[in-house]
Amino acid sequence: MAADPRPQLRAIRLRAPPRDGETRFPHDLPSLQGVSELELSPTVTVFAGENGSGKSTLLEAMALEARLPTVGSVEASRDASLVQQRQLSELLTLVWNRRTHRGFFLRAEDFFGFSRRVKNLKSEMAQRLEDIDRDYEGRSDYAKVLARGPAAGSIRALEDRYGEDPDAQSHGESFLSLFRSRFVPDGLYLLDEPEAALSPQSQLGLVALMKDMVDQGCQFIMATHSPILAAIPGATLYDFSEEPVSRRVYDDLEGVRLLRDFLARPDGFLRHIWPADRPD
Repeated sequence: MAADPRPQLRAIRLRAPPRDGETRFPHDLPSLQGVSELELSPTVTVFAGENGSGKSTLLEAMALEARLPTVGSVEASRDASLVQQRQLSELLTLVWNRRTHRGFFLRAEDFFGFSRRVKNLKSEMAQRLEDIDRDYEGRSDYAKVLARGPAAGSIRALEDRYGEDPDAQSHGESFLSLFRSRFVPDGLYLLDEPEAALSPQSQLGLVALMKDMVDQGCQFIMATHSPILAAIPGATLYDFSEEPVSRRVYDDLEGVRLLRDFLARPDGFLRHIWPADRPD
């Protein structure tokens, strides 16, 4: 059966939009002043903008309201760093066209905690196997196989999903391996700055993965600085550098304009920051 082509999450509504002159969070977010609703793409929506513009804060609040599982060491509902985002989530209404419980929320910094958790779990299972071998010395092979079963099965499952030696991979390779192993059809994926561990080439690899999953009914919402990820064809783009946040076409995104200008004349940008050495 073909994947349902309808969007899963159709829009975000703010039940009490931030107000001018308000000094208390979350009503003081400049990018959301006067905003009552943001429509979302059925495939890819991008939140772009400078650090501190509110794009990640809104994405985190959406993840809390959607109750998506978190790829990290702590679930979002218990994460002490998301106290303010929980306040914002209480103002949000997620407008679903088709509710899904598949998918996850990922912050780039949480990936490294997740990697440590996988490594530690594998080490614990390996230690368990050593203990069983010692405790079952002299007993039948059948009894030993039965005792080793759960721990050995856990190690095989971790290796099937994340590779035999995650430490042998670069951060970028590990990041892409995580996506390959965790993306499932009809999932909703909220990704906060997924480009952080990825080279430009690896970002293109992520785009290819996303295209495969969009074809299987997935929906992606990203907060990103990456002009590569923002260039995904058909993506809905919101620029949080504007007050209030507004939809933009790719060429009008502030980050895209700045990068193009820089690449066209890097010396013009850097001569005032890093003057070239001049002979006496």
